[in-house]
Amino acid sequence: MDFLQDVYWGNTIFNWLVALGIAFGAVIAGKVVYWILSTVLRRVTARTETRFDDILIDMIEEPLSAAVIVAGLWLALSTLNLPARVDAFVANVMQFLIVMMVAWLVARLLDSLIREYLVPLTEKTENTLDDQLMPILRKGTKIVVWGLGLIIGLNNAGYDVAALLAGLGVGGLALAMAAKDTVANVFGGFTIFVDQPFHVGDRIRISGFDGTATEIGVRSTRLRTLDGRVVTIPNAEFADSPIENISWEPSRKIVLELGLTYDTTAERMEEAMRCLRDIVSAHEATEEKVLVNFTGFGDSALLLKLIYYIRKGEDIGGTQTDINLEILRRFGEAGLEFAYPTQMVFHQAVRAG
Repeated sequence: MDFLQDVYWGNTIFNWLVALGIAFGAVIAGKVVYWILSTVLRRVTARTETRFDDILIDMIEEPLSAAVIVAGLWLALSTLNLPARVDAFVANVMQFLIVMMVAWLVARLLDSLIREYLVPLTEKTENTLDDQLMPILRKGTKIVVWGLGLIIGLNNAGYDVAALLAGLGVGGLALAMAAKDTVANVFGGFTIFVDQPFHVGDRIRISGFDGTATEIGVRSTRLRTLDGRVVTIPNAEFADSPIENISWEPSRKIVLELGLTYDTTAERMEEAMRCLRDIVSAHEATEEKVLVNFTGFGDSALLLKLIYYIRKGEDIGGTQTDINLEILRRFGEAGLEFAYPTQMVFHQAVRAG
């Protein structure tokens, strides 16, 4: 066993094996901690009436097991005789990792508390502003926690954070030029929250897209189109493009143009106009305002235009179908014939001279 005393890079083989064993044991210990938290303690917390302990266990199991592994690796390296620079570097890295794991734990815990307690409260309110602000609150909380963790971790690792921030200030102009699109999107999101041209759940049209707003974020907004696809639109588009909020329309205007054959008399045209008014007025989903006009003489038909309004919240497609079927039925019973494009060609015989 004399070979165990051979020295490599300032440490004997025995010392390297001890460090390796500690590192391996740290990995095993991390797995054991994760198993205890995810199985044993979960069973205990499942018997309690409160949800907070379940959330706490769910959030700490991964960061805590990772912290055990990192601490074990730090202990393993501390048993070795390393150069001063390497030893200081390892200590700084380990301190940085420990702080970042604490930030990971805090970020996960706060996000879970917001999701479990605040989100259900906002869903019960009629105001949609809190529903829009909730995703921003969750993302903003993560950014703040990770930002503070990064600053504290770098400070503990021996870096001069103040000098680092000052250096970032010198390159701020270049950074602003590179991130101008991101800044424009952020200001676009701010415009959405201030002006509120639409809310989550509204159907809107913008830049050729037609869909329902499912999420309004800091940088972008997501729409679910009528095809069921999700489209992510940068918020800068909403500041520069017109937005049509279909959900805010008081009623849906329907324009229907009909053509009757040219052998229809004036009296029969009046009958057709009365019939159209009666059909629309009798439907429970339409408003009282109905416009019927004899608009002109087409190439192959006498033209009628029907304009009516479907009340908000009613089935638009179903109402149109009902009215169109009733027009077809009533006009057929009355003998009012719809015209179709026709063309008459006259031939003139030419005599030979």
